[in-house]
Amino acid sequence: MAHSGAGGAGSDPGEPYNPFQDPAVMQHQPSTDYATLDVYNPFDNRGPPPPYHPQPGAPQPPPATQVPQPPAAATQPPKKPGPPESKNYGSYGTQASAAAAAAELLKRQEELNRKAEELDRRERELQNAALGSAAVRQNNWPPLPSFCPVKPCFYQDISVEIPADFQKTVSSMYYLWMASTVTLFLNFLASLAWFCVDSTAGSGFGLSILWVLLFTPCSFLCWYRPMYKAFRSDSSFNFFVFFFIFFVQDVVYVLQAIGIPGSGFSGWIASLTVLRSNQAAAAIMLLVAVFFTVVAVLGIFMLKRIHSLYRRTGASFQKAQEEFAAGVFSNQAVRTAAANAAAGAAGSAFQAQ
Repeated sequence: MAHSGAGGAGSDPGEPYNPFQDPAVMQHQPSTDYATLDVYNPFDNRGPPPPYHPQPGAPQPPPATQVPQPPAAATQPPKKPGPPESKNYGSYGTQASAAAAAAELLKRQEELNRKAEELDRRERELQNAALGSAAVRQNNWPPLPSFCPVKPCFYQDISVEIPADFQKTVSSMYYLWMASTVTLFLNFLASLAWFCVDSTAGSGFGLSILWVLLFTPCSFLCWYRPMYKAFRSDSSFNFFVFFFIFFVQDVVYVLQAIGIPGSGFSGWIASLTVLRSNQAAAAIMLLVAVFFTVVAVLGIFMLKRIHSLYRRTGASFQKAQEEFAAGVFSNQAVRTAAANAAAGAAGSAFQAQ
């Protein structure tokens, strides 16, 4: 066999070849001069392992070859950190649909909040009705101090009596009434300044006092309260009363802004007239003219807005007539007067016979 020819010297040709008897293997057997894992025991304290001494005639291991290092010029400099790459978490359609879904959720949440406020308001109304309106709904307007001998004349609570969809409109009209009242008081001061520099303007000063005392309560009673009751009880009759009187009020606002001399309104014409004689008084009157103009514009805008709301409420002139008739016949004084008139007419007819 080929392995028998490669066997070591002194092996019997008749015996089978034993690879562990090869001289190349025999020379690497453990000995006291050759450190192996079988010889070295790390748990004894006899010092470090014995050094390795190759036996004579053993092949020497090849020397370790060093890997040549690349030249410094061949090495590339480290890359500078750039801006972070934008991550695409989805297509544009996916992001748009997610945004639309979020907007729809927000819209539904707002609608639920509005309905919850409406239910809360109605619950408070039912509680007040159960407790008795006379005991709970005490008059609170005008807000007068407790020591004042004059007591409030009306009960007004926009958050309780007005539906949630119309609360902003009613509040805006209340602020418009207060703005017109403040403007009339400033008009009184401007007319006083004009009278101080020109004694011939006494009639305008007197009329400015009259307008403050007249328009302040009349505007509240004649157009604000009908508007308030119209939105509170969805009353067609009160809507018609408001539209008629507030249209006249808007015409008065326009006349106030124009400022005809001698009318008691410090509008544009009167202010420009005083500007030639006294600039200080004219400056106050011009400021009042600006206020009159703003109030007139807001009045026209609110009239159009309330008219559009009125058309959506289902009110009509026929309903207004029915409400007026029901209100007249439900009035005790009217019924008493009608009964007396009928009794007097019947008595006259009986005597005539």
